Amino acid sequence: MVEVTVTPQSSLADRPVQVKVRGLSPSQLVTLRASLTDERGHRFQSRTFFRADGAGEVDPGHHAALGGSYTGVWPMGPFWFLQPDTLFQRLIKRDVAGSPFLVRLEVFGGLSLATSPQDQPLASCEAERWYVGPGVQRVPIREGKVRGALFLPP
Repeated sequence: MVEVTVTPQSSLADRPVQVKVRGLSPSQLVTLRASLTDERGHRFQSRTFFRADGAGEVDPGHHAALGGSYTGVWPMGPFWFLQPDTLFQRLIKRDVAGSPFLVRLEVFGGLSLATSPQDQPLASCEAERWYVGPGVQRVPIREGKVRGALFLPP
């Protein structure tokens, strides 16, 4: 049974996570897709091709991507190389304290350049990427022409 995991499943957006795919056949070609929808409904995704190792595993931190959104060994590549489906959109988190970005990771067999709704992934999981840690207080700043926010630790 194929399984994709993100460890830790919930983390701050500037902290590294480990992505692993297990249960593949040795040397199997797969596509790892990461996707999220921002608060305005715009979708961002990365799509990367890997060849499983002899144990049937893929780890972007140890195995080089063969192509897609990036090539080479990038542990955080599925997250760092997210691109908008619609041109000229920027990935911006507006509600930094109230909710995380939910990044869905899916594994498809073979080299998948595009997927249709009926294409079923071999495995999938979801990662929470928070922008403010637990207990952090956000204080709006308005002083003259200065606008901003102060984030105070617990």
